[in-house]
Formats: sequence, C-alpha cells, structure tokens
Amino acid sequence: MSLAAAATPTKQLRQLCGTVLAMEAIVIGLAIPVAIVLEHLRHGVAGGVGGGLAVCALLLSGLVGRPRMAWALVAGSVLQVLVIAVGVVVPAMYILGAIFAALWVTGIWLAHRLAATSPPAPASSASASPAPASPAPRSPIPAFPAPASPTADASSLLPGAPASPASGTPRP
Repeated sequence: MSLAAAATPTKQLRQLCGTVLAMEAIVIGLAIPVAIVLEHLRHGVAGGVGGGLAVCALLLSGLVGRPRMAWALVAGSVLQVLVIAVGVVVPAMYILGAIFAALWVTGIWLAHRLAATSPPAPASSASASPAPASPAPRSPIPAFPAPASPTADASSLLPGAPASPASGTPRP
C-alpha cells in the first residue's frame, strides 16, 4: 500500500502524525543553536536550513490527514529523511531523526489500524434504527434517611446535632 493511497482523512491520522511533526519542529529548532555553537556552522546556514525544516514540519503538521492532502504524508516522509540527513552536521540528529521517523511510521500505521477497527458511521439518521429507551436518570443528590421518630425535626439529621427530643439520646 502506497502512502498516497493510504492517506485517508481520519481524525486519528491528523492527531498522531500532526503531533509527531509539531514535536519534531521543536527539536529541529533546538538543534539550530547546537549546530552554531558546537559544530561551528555559520549562523545563516544553520538558521536557514534548520528554520526551513522546522517551518516545513509545522506546515505539514496542519495539513496531514486533511481531505485532498494525501501528498502531505509523502512530504512528511521526505522530511523524515531530511532530518536524518541533518545528522551529517549535528550527529545527534541521526538518533533523533531515526526516533521521529519511527514515530512517524508508527503514527501512520496506528491511525490506519484504528480507522479499520472503528465501526463505520451510519449514512443518515433516518435509516438508523431508533435507540432503545434508557432508564430514568439517577438523581445526583443522595437520599437522606427518614427521621427516627415522627417528632424529629430537620436539625436532628445534621451531624453533631443535639439529642433528639423524642428519644433523649444523641444521634449517631
């Protein structure tokens, strides 16, 4: 199954893959100062390449899984390869890029698995059978016990209240 053919506009795909790309954009942005300070890359090159990849990741995170945006999955996969390739300059990006690529593939797989196991929505409400009647809702207020004697008043129901006038004994 190709990525373009597998791109169905599902909520799960948008959430999973969009989250992976958004988090990846943060990691790419944090790799820019590392490339400048530790790897002595010029500011313009590090900012341009890293910033461009981060912006692409953010844009794709908003587009992935939307209707008629099947190309976003392919572009996200290409982005994963480019992030791994940044490891040439910042070696830690080999590992981080591989982790995000694994999350990307897992997100696509899991979203399609969830979409395949979820029941299809009914075509229209007119063709659907009526829902069974539900039992009467329970009151959220608990029922208080009845007074022990007919002469007891409401104040005797409270904890720590004085003794009941009818019995002369304190209530538990």
